[in-house]
Amino acid sequence: MQLLHVPSSLYLSFQNVKSHEDAGLLSSYEKPLQSSTAVFCSLQQQRPERSKWVSRRGSGLSSFTTKAASLEDVVGADEILKAEAEKDVLKALSQIIDPDFGTDIVSCGFVKDLDINDASGEVSFRLELTTPACPIKDMFEQQANEVVNALPWVKSVSVTMSAQPAKPIYAGQLPAGLQTISNVIAVSSCKGGVGKSTVAVNLAYTLAGMGARVGIFDADVYGPSLPTMVSPENRILVMNPETKTIIPTEYLGVKLVSFGFAGQGRAIMRGPMVSGVINQLLTTTEWGELDYLVIDMPPGTGDIQLTLCQVVPLTAAVIVTTPQKLAFIDVAKGVRMFSKLKVPCVAVVENMSHFEADGKRYYPFGKGSGSQVVQQFGIPNLFDLPIRPTLSASGDSGTPEVVADPLGEVSKTFQELGICVVQQCAKIRQQVSTAVMYDKSIKAIRVKVPDSDEEFLLHPATVRRNDRSAQSVDEWTGEQKLQFADVPEDIEPEEIRPMGNYAVSITWPDGFSQIAPYDQLQTIERLVDVPRLVPSQV
Repeated sequence: MQLLHVPSSLYLSFQNVKSHEDAGLLSSYEKPLQSSTAVFCSLQQQRPERSKWVSRRGSGLSSFTTKAASLEDVVGADEILKAEAEKDVLKALSQIIDPDFGTDIVSCGFVKDLDINDASGEVSFRLELTTPACPIKDMFEQQANEVVNALPWVKSVSVTMSAQPAKPIYAGQLPAGLQTISNVIAVSSCKGGVGKSTVAVNLAYTLAGMGARVGIFDADVYGPSLPTMVSPENRILVMNPETKTIIPTEYLGVKLVSFGFAGQGRAIMRGPMVSGVINQLLTTTEWGELDYLVIDMPPGTGDIQLTLCQVVPLTAAVIVTTPQKLAFIDVAKGVRMFSKLKVPCVAVVENMSHFEADGKRYYPFGKGSGSQVVQQFGIPNLFDLPIRPTLSASGDSGTPEVVADPLGEVSKTFQELGICVVQQCAKIRQQVSTAVMYDKSIKAIRVKVPDSDEEFLLHPATVRRNDRSAQSVDEWTGEQKLQFADVPEDIEPEEIRPMGNYAVSITWPDGFSQIAPYDQLQTIERLVDVPRLVPSQV
């Protein structure tokens, strides 16, 4: 319980004023603060009396004039009341749990610009979410209004919804065009003709319909599909003459880049040339701020796919397949490729899974390919797309199905896929951003690899001594160039940043930047004799 101290000099000055009203005001300030709500209500009742007291101060009464500095205590009381009111609001908002992160929105840092008008009982604040495509943003807004309005002293609530600016969480010197992209989604099939481009384009426009800033990169140089599936007014990519960067074309607010828009059509060239073209198109484009860049991957698991995965830090992958066993065999290769590159596969889309006629459902290509991928590789989400003439026709007409029929069955499936992608990307970003952290309180590096419940501790000096780069180990002979004594025992990292989904970049006091893959960190000798383990603060 907090007590508000009133100086004796201020108290004596009240005795000189023969006003029972003023004395009554003083006694109210001498009482202990019961709770923020009770005090706030009391303050509202006492405000007219305090105004009268302040006006008397200006009338020339020497007892008030000589003790003017004591009024700071009353101002301090207002500050205490406002602080307590803010605690009330934040405590109420902490009841709202983000299902993706599993913690409350206050701890997530979503509550911004909290402002309280104690005179009118008005409360306003902003909820800044991780993405404008958050599927439960309306629920957050409604719950925030309800829990704050439930406070007894609140008269009105104003909630503004916003989203964090697009920014990559990965370290490293990314090309300029990729530095303001939050999430990169690879849509892959590793087999042609299964509807991968259809899924990529409709997913992109679904995310845009959810409020996100989206771009599509058609990475198939041999047979680009994007020019057929969308109808931008400007069908030729333009280069900025000053910056020598590519300006993407747009259709319905989504930015588009494809070799098919380069005025070249389909290309006949060797693999290394293709990799160079893809690299140039992807990294020299002025993408601007994007929440999601959807990459329509070319079929296969060769050099082109590996180049894409190395050039851009992929957040997640969506796998497209068909019910046939042959499709599963090829898709399995792609899942293993992404697994080696530490790119999480968050969903499987089984295209052309069935059709309905005469009230019955038929499976012309059999069943089980999609579910087999989910079961064998532990991918959490499976979505079925039916055989629909409209879906095929929309791909040929230049208008995506989710745009042509936003309330249809196919659009509902893509809406569910979009929600899945948004939620899974949020989880991945949270896991990656907190996977490796330095805990100053115990002078140890905390490691919790994504998709693992185990947390362990490493000594900073041990991590530094285990660097396997060319600066520490001779690449030809394997001779250890960095000696044990070269690393001080009390060395501490200056910064730890995510490096894709597979490693972190650790900056040391000598300026050295160490790339430490999760796989390597899991093999380093762990700390066991440490002070009391304090849960890491996220």
